[in-house]
Amino acid sequence: GSREWCLAAHGPSRKLRFPFPTECSQELLNGALESGEVTIYPQGKEGRAVRVYCDMETDGGGWTVFQRRMNGKTDFYRTWSEYKAGFGNLSEEFWLGNELLHNLTSIGPVSLRVDLESGNDTAYARYANFSVASEGRNYTLTVSGYTGTAGDSMKYHNGRPFSTRDKEPDPLGIHCAKAYVGGWWYKNCYKVTNFPHIFQILWTQTTDQWFSVYWKGKDVSIPFSEMKFRPSRFSPATHG
Repeated sequence: GSREWCLAAHGPSRKLRFPFPTECSQELLNGALESGEVTIYPQGKEGRAVRVYCDMETDGGGWTVFQRRMNGKTDFYRTWSEYKAGFGNLSEEFWLGNELLHNLTSIGPVSLRVDLESGNDTAYARYANFSVASEGRNYTLTVSGYTGTAGDSMKYHNGRPFSTRDKEPDPLGIHCAKAYVGGWWYKNCYKVTNFPHIFQILWTQTTDQWFSVYWKGKDVSIPFSEMKFRPSRFSPATHG
């Protein structure tokens, strides 16, 4: 296969630190310094190979990207099973898949980074702790330890189950996935004054734009978003 050829091409002089990387920080430690699509092995060499997109530049690199929106070409109004398996194009818009997200955030502690762009403006949110529970627990979100410039938007969604157009595990009044035409860890999707910190990381098909209630003020569209994670213990200074 191509991987064997790739390993052979490096020659005997160079042995990969992680011949079967479980996520992107290991691929970075293997010497891959450019962002792009990579094959990882979440269950080790005996397990299934999975294609992911690695961000090797932002904040030291080593990030496994699990969500990107940029042009509205991909439909995010999907079913539970589609969000479970993942959909889209890794080099454009996609959702990596909740089952894989659960597996990869369960191997050990990981941190989350969200990057947003609107015109020439950029903002980010970073969380020291991030995990997604099993399907049996409705892929419930755990997130804490905020730093960044976008505002502590995810705190509002901490502890919420995932919901999609065909499954709302714990409805709080309105069916948010239908109202906002997407899948997310919804809590209360009303944009009301008691919740000034709601930050909808979602794209509505109705306007094909992002809404950030927190970073930009109410109902300002944000054309680009990317969400990614890497092991908490990873230090950008230690690779090489």
